[in-house]
Amino acid sequence: MFFLVKIISTTTGDMRQLNTIEPGCWVHLGNPSDEEIFDIADQLKIDAEFLRDPLDEEESARIDYEDNINIIIVDIPHIVPTNDGFSYETIPLGIFITEQNIITVCLDENALVEDFWNNRIKGFDTAKKTRFLLQILYRNATKYLRYLRMIDKASDRLESILHKSMRNRELIQMLRLSKSLVYFSTSLKANEVILEKIMRSHNIIKYEADSDLLEDVIIENKQAIEMAGIYMEILSGTMDAFASLVSNNLNIVMKFLASMTIVMAIPSIFSGFWGMNFEQMPFLGSPAGFYIVLGIAMAATALVAAIFWKKKMF
Repeated sequence: MFFLVKIISTTTGDMRQLNTIEPGCWVHLGNPSDEEIFDIADQLKIDAEFLRDPLDEEESARIDYEDNINIIIVDIPHIVPTNDGFSYETIPLGIFITEQNIITVCLDENALVEDFWNNRIKGFDTAKKTRFLLQILYRNATKYLRYLRMIDKASDRLESILHKSMRNRELIQMLRLSKSLVYFSTSLKANEVILEKIMRSHNIIKYEADSDLLEDVIIENKQAIEMAGIYMEILSGTMDAFASLVSNNLNIVMKFLASMTIVMAIPSIFSGFWGMNFEQMPFLGSPAGFYIVLGIAMAATALVAAIFWKKKMF
């Protein structure tokens, strides 16, 4: 668990990390403690419960306007390390726009926020709150696209492995990727609703340049939705195909074992007949009787094996 409160400002042209909150700065709370939430809420004169909402993993994407604060909660993609690789999930990110500041709240570290405070995004201004919000949303959509491509490459790699060997490990990883695509698709559709509400909101979009950027965000989000849908169909078809292959391979093995059992049982039938305790048995007094019976058994076995081979039972 990490605890992080960062205060960043670009009002002077360069990105600076501050120790106190100033007008026009960006405040980020990463998995904050109750004390940190109350402290920030007291400084900004906002309800602490607003800041708690994004810390719930089950919090749904939404947009509200309360107490002169624009509240936007969106789902962002998140990579979670596992014992055998990575899992792709989504977590809520809360964005709060006050008259003087923008606040973001998230319950875990994420690459989206790190891109901004590591200055990988050029030209963002913490004082231009609406533009900064849209830049966050645009970066979020591009993150989805990037992770979707990573999922596609991972599924291709697993498919090539499964062509050589059917193992539970790879099949479980394929299932995990399929679940990730479901999470992504659901979250992207929820974000799409939020973007459409922002487009209609007069409290957020006030300038034409911001409307143009929002349209770009919506286009990127729609592209991510389409990609997620395509990859879901491909992965679902691949999983169904491999499930059929596993079932078919099992049937082949069972058919082979059944055929071998029948073939191997034929010598036992002959040995059982000639092992009975009767005085009148064919070849009983012949010195070559054992070899004659053995030859008959082998001939019968070979005949049955040939019939099975012709019927492709082996």
